[in-house]
Amino acid sequence: MTTAQADADRTAFKVLGAISFSHFLNDTMQSLLLASYPLFKQGLDLSFAQIGLITLAFQFTASLLQPLVGAYTDRHPRPFSLSLGMGFTLAGLLLLSQATTFPLLLLAAALVGSGSSIFHPEASRVARMASGGRHGLAQSIFQVGGNAGAAFGPLLAAWIVLPHGQKSLAVFSLIALLAMIVLAGVGVWYRDQHRKPKKATPAAGPGLPRGEVRRALGVLMALMFSKFFYLASISSYLIFYLMQHYGIGAQEAQYHLFYFLFAVAAGTLLGGPIGDRIGRKRVIWLSILGVAPFTLALPYVGLGVSAALTLIIGFMLASAFPAMVVYAQELMPGKVGTVSGLFFGLAFGLAGIGAALLGQLADHWGIETVYRLCAFLPLIGLLAVFLPDLRSGGALHGHAAQAAAAPAK
Repeated sequence: MTTAQADADRTAFKVLGAISFSHFLNDTMQSLLLASYPLFKQGLDLSFAQIGLITLAFQFTASLLQPLVGAYTDRHPRPFSLSLGMGFTLAGLLLLSQATTFPLLLLAAALVGSGSSIFHPEASRVARMASGGRHGLAQSIFQVGGNAGAAFGPLLAAWIVLPHGQKSLAVFSLIALLAMIVLAGVGVWYRDQHRKPKKATPAAGPGLPRGEVRRALGVLMALMFSKFFYLASISSYLIFYLMQHYGIGAQEAQYHLFYFLFAVAAGTLLGGPIGDRIGRKRVIWLSILGVAPFTLALPYVGLGVSAALTLIIGFMLASAFPAMVVYAQELMPGKVGTVSGLFFGLAFGLAGIGAALLGQLADHWGIETVYRLCAFLPLIGLLAVFLPDLRSGGALHGHAAQAAAAPAK
């Protein structure tokens, strides 16, 4: 049996399933916030700029804290912090259901973001520890749970929150409680892994000079900007765009948002294992730059074609993120928490800044103009040509996996 086969046999699919399910529950609750924007906008007479600030409050706490949480837990693992983080989300949902002023909405959104800041770096570490060397597959399984939850949230908003009002959001605190229970079980497995004796393995990496590693990280961050600014235009404002541009109702627009987020989930599931087979750089290149023709066409088509294009766009853009995270982990072996916190935090931060900025532009120039401008963002994907090639197989990454699973000393 080859080393790769032995690694694959050790892939802990039960743990990956539990962490993916928890990610599903976590992001379901997060997407309820976004999907409830029409309710808050009408009930509290909010502007597009205020809607963007709610997203910024949520994304800012997540983006600010995630790299710090990841760097800390690289050195001081906290197996049960996953369950603790869900407590912040639970509190945020309860406050969200009762908030009657804009500042309270901002505080509730910040609490939900704080829960995410604790969850994502450690959950990504657990996924890598449970991967058995199949890093892209494990990252995709973990991330697809979150994308599926993000897609499911608008349906819950359409079926429950919009018909029954803001107070119905309190019911979903039970989801946070369920997630806390599941993550407590994951925490037991995580703790047991750290209690096992570890073989002394030298840190392995791609063998690149430090300057080249920094340049590669800079390119990845530029690509993240392209990806998440565009995704912010869809996730925060697609409902309003469809209602204004095509004259459809809020409930029908919610279904279109679901279609897009479902495609995001599918792209996430396939992006990681494809990267394992053909290389992360190729997936990153194809998924970001390759989506440009579809984004450029989107503002000029009818409703039916628009739905089809958003499916393609969601699928292609989402396939890049698992490849980006694993690529960066391979650039910086032994710093899984730091890298995961940085990239998930950057994702949240860029989405939050994008939502706030695009909200301001929509108030001044109109939501349709925003969509025409954002269509050019994927052209930044041309920068992917400057990423160095990192091979995903062989002994190099087998050693990197072992080094990454252990906390840095």
